[in-house]
Amino acid sequence: MIPYFEVPPLSLGPIELHAFGLLSALGIYLGARLAARAARTFAPGSDLALVEVAPWLVGGGVIGGHLLHVLGYHPEILAEEGWTSLLRVWDGLSSMGGVLGALLTLLIFFRIKGWKVRPYLNALALGVAPGWAVARLGCFAAHDHKGVLTDFPLAVAFPGGARHDLGLYEALLLGAIAGVLWLLARRPRPEGLLMGVLAIAYAVPRFFLDFLRATDLPFSDGRIAGLTPAQYTSVLFVGIGAWLLLRARSLPAVVAGADSSRTTAAA
Repeated sequence: MIPYFEVPPLSLGPIELHAFGLLSALGIYLGARLAARAARTFAPGSDLALVEVAPWLVGGGVIGGHLLHVLGYHPEILAEEGWTSLLRVWDGLSSMGGVLGALLTLLIFFRIKGWKVRPYLNALALGVAPGWAVARLGCFAAHDHKGVLTDFPLAVAFPGGARHDLGLYEALLLGAIAGVLWLLARRPRPEGLLMGVLAIAYAVPRFFLDFLRATDLPFSDGRIAGLTPAQYTSVLFVGIGAWLLLRARSLPAVVAGADSSRTTAAA
């Protein structure tokens, strides 16, 4: 069993940097760098589009993450504090909402630019998985995804009883998925296949892991008809992943460096 711990903030004058924020920022940076590297190394052979869209993805992810946090997980915040609570995007984030916000931003940005999205999906998967794993370590450091009471060997010995810590479990899951994706990328793969693998490999375990989330603690995650918002989102991601894998079956493997995405219309 893992002993309970608290990570003290790093003080830089009047500014306090918390482990959650530091690891989340590191995860975003790592994910962006690895995705850009994958785009250059494997396909489509250029990272220029990803470099341009990266800051927009961060902004869209933060907005989407906060909206789902308030509207899906904790609507009581909206009832108590009013619509201004939606504007405080730094005050509570949902990772699934962040992914949805970033995905929508990606599609809109590429559509405006007239670029195709599909050639970049595999590269994005190779960056998202390890970056998300590091960010989830921030959740583990903050213990902000407490689970039900348990005697599981990887449980954290919280005051009041040992509990699952879902931040740790998801970090381990995403780390394993990242390893599998990078192994798959050693051979040419059809466009979108790696993103399809990521979507299903993460969403299916996540759907069942959310049944372990605590309901007996103050500010526990909200439920809609017995399921968390992330569980509904997981079903959506499974559908998207299945569609990508089915499409990939009819597409040829992509040769590294073949970049036609900057000159053709967005798909």
